Amino acid sequence: MYCFDDIAYLQQGSDKQRRVWELLTRHCIFEKLALFDPLLTGTIPIGIDTPDSDLDIICHCPDVPHFESVLRSLFGTEQHFRLHCKVIGGRTSVVCSFEKEGFMIEIFGQDQPSRLQNAYRHLLIEARLLEERGPEFRQQIIELKQQGVKTEPAFARLLGLEGDAYEALLRLES
Repeated sequence: MYCFDDIAYLQQGSDKQRRVWELLTRHCIFEKLALFDPLLTGTIPIGIDTPDSDLDIICHCPDVPHFESVLRSLFGTEQHFRLHCKVIGGRTSVVCSFEKEGFMIEIFGQDQPSRLQNAYRHLLIEARLLEERGPEFRQQIIELKQQGVKTEPAFARLLGLEGDAYEALLRLES
């Protein structure tokens, strides 16, 4: 089982992972979001990022207006700040993005515990698949991503999974 609960693992990672750790710790991003159980998900934690990959931080936000207010207060003056709500999977979801030191940061919140959100579940599944299938598989995923294929569809394509890639990956959870 993989543990992505503490971003300290980034300190021993690639150059980009170390820069991400420095950025997040220098600006106390996770401390500022601590009330919302933040987790770093996406491609950077598992080393399949491309140069334009953003930092994906998921949060548990049972009170959407309060979460929006906190995000505006904390990050509203950041470059390229955007905040909006949309319904994803039947749940109201808050999406906040901004740029910090050349990195795009996206903060995503739902009224669902962070470790039960699909982004975190996908992260664990993808990490396991990358380890099981080795460096050649990892490189194939990166190549597809460089061609513009999103992460989950890239996994689904290489694994021959049918239907919605996001749901198909979740079926590999157990």
